[in-house]
Amino acid sequence: MTRRPTSTEPGALDRAGLRAAVVALSTVQITSWGVLYYAFAALQASISADTGWSAVAVTGAFSLALLVSGAAGVWVGRRIDARGPRVVMTVGSLVAVPGLLAVATAPDLVVFYAGWVLVGLAMSATLYPPAFAALTRWGGRHRVRALTTLTLVGGLASTVFAPTASALETVLGWRGAYLVLLLALVVVTAPLHWWGLRHAWRPATAEGDASRTTAARTTRSVTRSRPFVLLAAANALTTLSAFAVLVNLVPMMVERGMAPGLAAVALGLGGVGQALGRLGYARLAAVTTVRGRTVGVMAAVAVATAALAVAPTGGVVFVVLGMVLGLARGVYTLVQATAVTDRWGPTSYGALNGVLGAPALVASAAAPFVGAVLAHLLGGYAAGFLALAGVAALGAALAAGATLGEPGRRTPSGALPQH
Repeated sequence: MTRRPTSTEPGALDRAGLRAAVVALSTVQITSWGVLYYAFAALQASISADTGWSAVAVTGAFSLALLVSGAAGVWVGRRIDARGPRVVMTVGSLVAVPGLLAVATAPDLVVFYAGWVLVGLAMSATLYPPAFAALTRWGGRHRVRALTTLTLVGGLASTVFAPTASALETVLGWRGAYLVLLLALVVVTAPLHWWGLRHAWRPATAEGDASRTTAARTTRSVTRSRPFVLLAAANALTTLSAFAVLVNLVPMMVERGMAPGLAAVALGLGGVGQALGRLGYARLAAVTTVRGRTVGVMAAVAVATAALAVAPTGGVVFVVLGMVLGLARGVYTLVQATAVTDRWGPTSYGALNGVLGAPALVASAAAPFVGAVLAHLLGGYAAGFLALAGVAALGAALAAGATLGEPGRRTPSGALPQH
């Protein structure tokens, strides 16, 4: 039986091939995010209590990993554009081994920080950006559906791995927990990256030095353009606001009188809103312009954050607003994932997305500290959230100016413009 092609776009897989790639990448995303990212949230307090290292020092190591990931992501994107995701993502999984071993066995902060530098390199090659680059090329006109599935599954990482890490810590301590999680990471991700991503990879540009030089010049031209710079700044500001709110949401609710247990439930229900937002993204893309949905979702982050700050104390109100904010975050993830193809097409997606996402990764690393500092300086989390709402609103304003000289056009579900 002849397989129908997924798309006439160069490099797109047939339906069966795309389905296999989505399954492999979704599995490794939930595992990689769970072990490399969300486990730390569950274990950081235990690390500090067991070692005597300050919470600031421990959190600083994780922030360093995010900074390293952002810096290395530019090279990773270019490599994937040229050679495909298979080798890069497999090596990333393997780099995590010495990194997490160093973290789990660190006798001092020097080794602990060195381990997180390696983990940051692993993050750059295994988390969303390289997976987005792969599915953007392989998905063809079905790329939005593929990306939506990927982020829906990846969004479950905190639900699965945060409690798992906590349970392992209770029995084995934080060091033992990381060693068990490392074993799961290696068993799942390295084989799936190597054998699950064996699909043919056709570079977006033809072979030859001249074409590669032209592609490099085009990439440099795009990254230096006013729309790209404004969009990168808008993404960084929105990410800073969204992550600072996410990390400080429970303390804010407790400060406003909500019981800690109910506040944790409200935070978890935000994940439900996030899933709903991602499920509805394809429909949203069909009825909105590129600029409209970008500015709209950033404005929604700002409005929901401000509403949380000024809402009357009450469990139901906070829960509903938390879900609304989660929904906006869910849509925003896919707005980020499709930002390059929406404006400049899939050519050099990895390189462009790496540069575009680097400031946002730096912002996400700084976000927990920024949120806490704003709350301290302004006299409470409510005032801090208002300030963060202003940051997101500024991001929306910058995004409104990040156009290519046209108002944008509507795109059918799953079909992105290439201009």
